[in-house]
Amino acid sequence: MRRRADLLFVAAAILASATPAQAADRQSISIAPGRLGEAAIALGRQTGASIGMSDQALAGLATRGVEGRLTVEAALQRLLKGTRATARRIDARTWRIERMRIASAPAASPPPSVAPAPAPDAPPAEIIVTASKRDTPLPRYAGMVEALDNGVFTSAQAASGTATLLARIASLSSTHAGNGRNKLFIRAIADSGVAGPTQATTGQYLGDMRLNYAAPDPDLKLYDVGRVEVLEGPQGTLYGAGSLGGIIRIMPNAPNLGDYGGQVSAGLSATQHGDPGGDLSATLNLPIVAEKLALRVVGYGVQEGGYIDDVNRGEDDVNRVRTWGGRAALRFAPDENWTIDLNGVYQHIDGDDAQYATRSVGRLQRASAVSQPYFSDYLLANLRIERQWDSLRFVSSTGYVRHELAESYDATQPGSAPALFRQDNKVDIFSTENRLVRDLDNGLGWILGAAYLQSTSDIHRSLTSYGTAAVLPEIIPNVPVIGSGRAAPATGVRNSVKEATLFGEASFEPVQGLIATIGGRLTSSRLSGEALEPVAALSSADIARAEAQADRNETIFLPSASLLTDAIPDVTLYARFQQGFRPGGLAVDDQRVRRYQNDRISTFELGFRKGMPGRDPLALSANVAYTDWRDIQADVTDRIGLPTTANIGDGRIYTVEGRIVLRPLPALTLDGSFIYNDSKLSRPAQFLRALSYEGESLSLPNVANLGGRLALDYRMALAQGMSLHLNGAARYVGKSRLGVGPILGQTQGDYVDTSLTASITHGPVQYSLSLTNLLDSNGNRFSLGTPFDLRSDYYTPLRPRTLRVGIDFAF
Repeated sequence: MRRRADLLFVAAAILASATPAQAADRQSISIAPGRLGEAAIALGRQTGASIGMSDQALAGLATRGVEGRLTVEAALQRLLKGTRATARRIDARTWRIERMRIASAPAASPPPSVAPAPAPDAPPAEIIVTASKRDTPLPRYAGMVEALDNGVFTSAQAASGTATLLARIASLSSTHAGNGRNKLFIRAIADSGVAGPTQATTGQYLGDMRLNYAAPDPDLKLYDVGRVEVLEGPQGTLYGAGSLGGIIRIMPNAPNLGDYGGQVSAGLSATQHGDPGGDLSATLNLPIVAEKLALRVVGYGVQEGGYIDDVNRGEDDVNRVRTWGGRAALRFAPDENWTIDLNGVYQHIDGDDAQYATRSVGRLQRASAVSQPYFSDYLLANLRIERQWDSLRFVSSTGYVRHELAESYDATQPGSAPALFRQDNKVDIFSTENRLVRDLDNGLGWILGAAYLQSTSDIHRSLTSYGTAAVLPEIIPNVPVIGSGRAAPATGVRNSVKEATLFGEASFEPVQGLIATIGGRLTSSRLSGEALEPVAALSSADIARAEAQADRNETIFLPSASLLTDAIPDVTLYARFQQGFRPGGLAVDDQRVRRYQNDRISTFELGFRKGMPGRDPLALSANVAYTDWRDIQADVTDRIGLPTTANIGDGRIYTVEGRIVLRPLPALTLDGSFIYNDSKLSRPAQFLRALSYEGESLSLPNVANLGGRLALDYRMALAQGMSLHLNGAARYVGKSRLGVGPILGQTQGDYVDTSLTASITHGPVQYSLSLTNLLDSNGNRFSLGTPFDLRSDYYTPLRPRTLRVGIDFAF
């Protein structure tokens, strides 16, 4: 489904052979029911007309099908009948779709719901990959992409946040340390399961604004989200540092300039073996100045009941998590060529305790000396300006992010008093990107841009003993002796990076049916690091030497290239080469401060696609990729359990993945996908070779060797004004290891997760019933309990069987 902010001539499919006279002739036209944006594209292609529209909200209007021999004018009249839009002729073959003035709008036309779903028998039109930044049609995008539209994000799925994406995308994986503290990995590009100062391997974006840098997934809830796209493989040319494995781009619904509307949803959940939970959300769209200014506000609160018992402290269901937050978007469109969006996001996550259990204690049980709470506080502000000239577009996006993640770990040692280690990571990001884009409907065009990013990460650490002071030196040598519940500071670290970037990409067609794309990104980085609150035992000379090494400039160029052909009808073949990198920084290792280097990744892949998922009776896609990863950065633990960062060597990864989507009936879709990874640390660092057996082959961490998903989706009309939607899925996650080497060699994974959802929609009201973990599996998602006790029987279980009942009301 094509979404483009302020689409002026978004569907400008002009046939070279068309003449002005042809626009007035009757032509054979066949357009399926769907959305206005896709219908305009189809009409332009079939008639040679150029058809544009003034803002994004128009592209989402539902339209009826059009069949027969018609003029362009007649076809547009049929498409726009019953909508609040009209077509205005610009010249003999050019039309612009605009909103009717409020005074002339049909009085009986009801306002649309917040996220209207297409009719069960209305197949989707062409999928547009907007995360390519050039709005590329899927058949002409050289790479693997997963696109989830607003039909996926029911209130139950929205409340689950990133877990919804994990359940639907076989190539996406996570560490499962807890909401707001997880690392996300695409394909097998995973560094480690420990949280530290390294930059993420997966880039995450809200629209055009970067969500994270040197911090885990903020796990924003997906309320009022219109679309999520996941691009696999390095995306260095368009997205720069930190997109080694790929990117996840979340696109919220934009303010509607013409209609009031909103939605309220509520749900109650019951978890077997655990506490109940619930969720509540509200969305309001408010036009302030008709067709000029509108505000859209989203607010929500979610409580997930705990299900892990701590037998040592005599407490049940300790791992409850509460999340609350919201978004606000203000859109100003002074005319059809300009769009100015001001966006704000805030979310707070409170976790009462850690998510892990201990098998030797019992199912869903552990025995901890202290509670291990955590919280995540996330704030984002973004200003986006867009100007459109025919097929030329200028986009400027500037914003600020403040992300704080505070974690705690049980640091109690055998025979010693209880102790708690705390780590607080505060990340500030300022970024701006300005780009000029020429979009052509056939996937050709170019992009040229400049960007600047500044990020600072401050990690503060401390240790608290709840007994006598004498136990502290046994845990962390040279830490000041402070007991009786008082915190002793441990050495922290500050890493700063400033990046100035120029990037560009262009696609051209040297021969018919063959598209070549070349691009590159030139980045100049200024890196610096310093120790925070160094303990007295640290040598000033050693600190100064490490900080001098960390304070440096780096310049890196990331090329990209691809070839694609769609000469075979309904089949796309492509080859792609892309690179990515992460800058280096400063880390604390066993009370030493030292530098780690940047890492770099290169991926070559071959793939094909046939058909359009959900539209054609059969859609196939497959991809084979080879990845070379140099000087891999990884968050690890030192000999006493403190999180630190090091370069662990070079690696190589082979990936094979595929997907088949069947549509045997208009109302039924069957979806199957798999991914196979073969990852090895081909040249381990010296400290890992010393810990490994002679000739032992080391796998990269947190990478399942095999994964797959099967799903069915069924939609049907019931009585007048009622529809039924059923969705069921099962996902297999294969075996992986927690980390590299024997110390972090615990296995994890090898489980099946299942879900079933049913909903009935009657007018503006939807009633839903969902069941997750149908088999009540006790599978291990993540083997890290606390880094101060790396025993082999820690595990992070799936949430037990959970039933949710919900109701949504749109107005």
